Amino acid sequence: MGTRYAQLSLEDRCRIAGLQAQGQSIRQIAADLDRAPSTIAREIRRNTGRTVGYKPAYADEQTRARRWKGSKLERNESLRHTVFNRLAQGWSPEQVAGRLARERQMPSVSHETIYRFIYAQIARTKDYSWRNFLPRAKSKRGWRGPRGGSSTIFIEGRTPLSERPTEASDRQTPGHWEADLMMFAKYGQAILTLHERSSRILLAARPHNKTANLIAGLIEHLLQPIPIELRKTITFDNGTEFARHTRLHSLDLQTFFCDPYAPWQKGGIENAIGRMRRLMPRKTDLATVSHRHFTALLQAYNATPRKCLDFNTPAELFLQQLLHFKCESTSPPARG
Repeated sequence: MGTRYAQLSLEDRCRIAGLQAQGQSIRQIAADLDRAPSTIAREIRRNTGRTVGYKPAYADEQTRARRWKGSKLERNESLRHTVFNRLAQGWSPEQVAGRLARERQMPSVSHETIYRFIYAQIARTKDYSWRNFLPRAKSKRGWRGPRGGSSTIFIEGRTPLSERPTEASDRQTPGHWEADLMMFAKYGQAILTLHERSSRILLAARPHNKTANLIAGLIEHLLQPIPIELRKTITFDNGTEFARHTRLHSLDLQTFFCDPYAPWQKGGIENAIGRMRRLMPRKTDLATVSHRHFTALLQAYNATPRKCLDFNTPAELFLQQLLHFKCESTSPPARG
């Protein structure tokens, strides 16, 4: 059998430092550790600091640093180009990693590796533009804390969320929607967003104002073409812009409202708006966004793979639902 070698441990290095301090020679230290004298000589020569001498912790740190060959993204230029090309499209590191694993066309990479690579670049170069590749554009990791909830408004015919059918909670049954306004810094600018809880598809429109009648009319316009099987319930917060919700009952759509100060109860649309913020930050001036560009941004959102959908896209899953109900509605009735 061939000779087997074992790396020096931190405990070994502490023993070397202790024996060296006692004045032991390299051969004596090697005999004590049952190592070759050349191993001890090389260890002391390579890991001795100019000012501190041979210190176990410093020696162990230097050894680890020499073994570091760079992350996978540093070593693989093709993989790095693919990853950052998708990050630039607004994908999150987790979505990039999940889709690469699903496609299996090139080496996989974990989302944690992507995060570490970007934060290492920020720390090394002090170039904070790297943070723009991340979903929240944060230059430091950590939780920023909540931003508060919505105000309590009494709405005529308001039905609390506690009375919503239980099937809407598990996200397995299609046809349950959530709605909210995506607000912007410039006064009066907003986007009406509708989110389907099962497929995560996002529909949107740009209202000229936030009046209740206009908002209800836009929701009708967005949901009218959808098969009745895919419009069962819709959930709002307590904003006055949804006060005319009873208009939607003509679509056989039940309307429900979150509890006061509990926007997390419609977490799907809150998450969707957060993702859209990556494409349209709050400071965006909607007057400068053309209809074509707005449509392209919405399509990009719906064409982005989601971990919760096994890295399928919302558009793919919603299309499957549409085709399913279309086939059911056109199939001939069974013969008696």
